[in-house]
Amino acid sequence: MGESMADDLLRAPIFGSGASFSDLLKQAAVSPPPGNGIDKPLHVPEGTTVLAIRYLDGVIVAGDRRATEGFQISHRSIEKVFAADDMSAVAIAGAAGPAVEMVRLLQTELEHYEKVEGERLTLEGKANKLSQMIRANLPAALQGLVVVPLFAGFDEARNVGRIFKYDVTGGRYEEDDYHATGSGGKDARSSLKKRYNHGLTRDEVVKIAIEALFDAADEDVGTGGPDLVRDIFPTVVSITVDGTLEIPEDDIRALFNELISERREQMLLPHEHTVDVRRPRRGS
Repeated sequence: MGESMADDLLRAPIFGSGASFSDLLKQAAVSPPPGNGIDKPLHVPEGTTVLAIRYLDGVIVAGDRRATEGFQISHRSIEKVFAADDMSAVAIAGAAGPAVEMVRLLQTELEHYEKVEGERLTLEGKANKLSQMIRANLPAALQGLVVVPLFAGFDEARNVGRIFKYDVTGGRYEEDDYHATGSGGKDARSSLKKRYNHGLTRDEVVKIAIEALFDAADEDVGTGGPDLVRDIFPTVVSITVDGTLEIPEDDIRALFNELISERREQMLLPHEHTVDVRRPRRGS
């Protein structure tokens, strides 16, 4: 037996690839040829604004439904909020294709781990696993396929909802109360900052979430507001000790109708107290 072959056998795992489904894929994967022969930047559909908010019983994750490609709308009803498992969810922002594939891989990874190890990965472990996937996507991010998701879930050990944000290198940072990312993330965070306070109920947090998305859509061209013509509304998911639950679309529609009515009243009220400053007519 040659020396190099003996070294390879010593490095080989005795019990296969272990609990990591990503490692198994890496062993079987075929590397693409270097370079794609394209000098121009890639134009791909991108998810825009997603957010997460903590409340008394858990955490709310929400996202608008619009995907853009440059200054064009590439998709009007894309899904951006996905359940990673029963107790956590991922909201995607950035290049839609790689982001969705990353979520699917995370879902499979968590399921694979639970089957192999016989227990569920902790919320901290799930957040770390997603961080590794984002880091592995860094070469594609340098070519413009940036994926920066938002991860949230219910920590059964601490009995509280938790929110994790990421940077393009896979850096993971925990947020205490709320966070928003994407093209309209700054506007959504400004809205959340004014309305958020501790001790909120689920219904109150859902209303704050859709107001933040509405404000982001009002300022950011990439963020989609409620589409009353096509009946398309943001996705809102709650995560508590009982698991992941999507808020019914009828409830979201009713909240948006209420919000639009309130904004219309606010726009009309100042006109009731305006002073007539028209020029007097000549000779009067």
